[in-house]
Amino acid sequence: MKYIPSGSTLKKRCTSVTAWELPKEDSTLAPPEIWTNADMDPVPPENQTWTIWTWMAYWATDTINLGTWETASSCIAVGLDWRDAIPVMVVGTTCIAIPMVLNGAIGAKLHIPFSVIVRSSFGYYLAYFCIVSRSILAMFWLGIQGANGAICITIMIAAIWPSYLDIPNTLPEDAGITSMGMVSYFLFWIIQLPLLLIPPTRLRYLFVVKLIAAPITAVATLGWIVHAAQGSGDLFNIPETVSGSTRAFLWLSCMSAVTGSWATLACNIPDFSRYAKTSRGQYVQLPVLPFLFTACGVLGIVTTSASHVLYGKFLWNPLDIIMHWLDGGSGGRAAAFFAALSWYVAQVGTNITANSISAANDLTVLFPRFVNIKRGCIIAAVVGGWVIVPWKILSSANTFLAFMGGYAVFLGPIAGILASDYWLVKRQNIDVPGLYDPQGRYRYYGGMNWRAAVAFLVAVAPLLPGLANSISQVPIGEGLTNLYTFDWLFGFVVSIVLYTGFSLIFPAQESLVGKTIYGHEPLEYSSDTERNGVIGGEDQKGFGDVGAVDFAGHGRKGSIEKY
Repeated sequence: MKYIPSGSTLKKRCTSVTAWELPKEDSTLAPPEIWTNADMDPVPPENQTWTIWTWMAYWATDTINLGTWETASSCIAVGLDWRDAIPVMVVGTTCIAIPMVLNGAIGAKLHIPFSVIVRSSFGYYLAYFCIVSRSILAMFWLGIQGANGAICITIMIAAIWPSYLDIPNTLPEDAGITSMGMVSYFLFWIIQLPLLLIPPTRLRYLFVVKLIAAPITAVATLGWIVHAAQGSGDLFNIPETVSGSTRAFLWLSCMSAVTGSWATLACNIPDFSRYAKTSRGQYVQLPVLPFLFTACGVLGIVTTSASHVLYGKFLWNPLDIIMHWLDGGSGGRAAAFFAALSWYVAQVGTNITANSISAANDLTVLFPRFVNIKRGCIIAAVVGGWVIVPWKILSSANTFLAFMGGYAVFLGPIAGILASDYWLVKRQNIDVPGLYDPQGRYRYYGGMNWRAAVAFLVAVAPLLPGLANSISQVPIGEGLTNLYTFDWLFGFVVSIVLYTGFSLIFPAQESLVGKTIYGHEPLEYSSDTERNGVIGGEDQKGFGDVGAVDFAGHGRKGSIEKY
C-alpha cells in the first residue's frame, strides 16, 4: 500500500505542481544548488547485475521482433535478391555494433546514463539538444510499436472469440482505426503499462521469457509453412531487378535502413551497460548482434517465400500468416493464440529495452525535480501511446514516417562524437562529478562545446536535402540523393573525423584529466591519493577491470574532488 498516494496527497497533486516534486536526495554528485535524483547517479554495486549472459539474452530478445523479421524480405521487395539481403543485414548490423560496443564501454566503466555522459563531449547545456532529440524519437517509436502490437491482441481475442472480428465500426473513416482496433490497442497499452515499470536491474527475467517464447514461435512458424508448402517456395529464385550504380546505392539504402533501426540504441546503450557487472561482458555485442539479426532475417526470407505457395502472395509480416490459422478450426486458433502471445511479448520487450527506458532516462535529466525513471516510463507511455496518436500516423502520415525514419541523420553524428570523445580525445579518462556540475570542467564556452557543434552541423548539413526529398519529394541533385542512401554511416564517420581533428588542433585543456575521477571513496585504499576521489591510473582501474565504479560500503556519500 505504500505506493498508493493518500487522499490528501492526491488533492495536493491536483491543485499544485510543487506537490509532484521528488524528495531532494543527498546521494547525488551534483552541487547542492543543482536539483537531481538518484536515477541519474552512477549505479551502485548492488544493482550492477548484468553479466555476459544478460547481454546475449538482451540482444536475442531485442532483435527477434516483427521489424527484424521483415527487414530482409523488404530488401528483396525493392529489387535486390536474397544474396544481397543477407550481406546487407550482416554489414549493417556490424556497422551499428561497433558504436554499440564503443559507447557501451562508457556506461560499463562509469555506470552513468547516456544523458549524463553526453555532457562530456557536447557540453553541459548543448547536451540537452541530444537528450531531447533522442527522447522524442524513443517516445515516437514506443507508440508505433504499440500500434503494431495491437494486432497480436486482435489475433489472441479472435482465437478465443471469433465473433470479435465482427465488431461493427462506429468510428469515422478519418480516425485511422476501427472500433475493434481501438479496443485491441487499448488492451495492448494497458497490459504493457505495468511491464514498462520493471526496474532495469530485473529486466533479465523478462529476457528469459522472451528468449524462450519468440525463437520457438519463429522456428515453429517456419517449420509449419515449409512443411505445408512442401518447400521454401521460389523467392530464392527471384532475380535482381536492378544493376550497376542503381544496385549499389540501393544496397547502401537498405543497409542504412538496418543501421537506422538501431541508431537510437547506438547512442543510449550506456543506459543499459551502466548495469553491467564487468566492463568486459558488453563486448559480446559485436558478434552477437549481427548473428542474431541475420538469423531472424533469414527466417523471414524463407517463411515469406513459402507463404507465396500457400496463399498466392508474399506475406512479409508473420502476423498475416498467423491470421490465416484462425480459419483452421480449434487447433488452428490455439496455435494462433500462442503464436500471437509470443510476438506480443517480443513487441513489449523491444518497447521496454529500446524505447521506454531510453525516454525515461532522458526525462529524468530534463525534469529531475519531478521525474524519476518510473515516472518517466509512465509519461513516455502516455505521450507515445496517446498524445502522438500512433494509429493515425500509421494510416495516413507517410511523410512523417519518412522524417522519423530519416532521424538517423541526427543520431549518427551524436553516436560518433560520443565515441570519439571518450576513446580518442579523453582517452577513457572522465571526471564523473564534473558531468553533474554546470560550472565544472565540461561547461566549455557557455555550456557548449563548439567542436562538437561544428562537427555535428557539418556532418548533418549535406544530408538535409536528402531528408527533405524523402519527406516531400523536393527536387535535388543525384549526388545528394545518393549521399542520403548511407546517411547514418556518413554522419557517424564524418563526425568522428571532424570532432577528433578539432579537439586535437584546438584542445579544451580544462576538460582533460590524467585519470578517471569517479567521485566516491573506494571500499579499500591502496594509497593516500585515492582518498581524494582520484581513482583509476594504469596500475589501478584500467578499462576492462571487474569493478568500474567504487562506492563506500555503507551509503553512497563520498568525497568529491573540487576544482
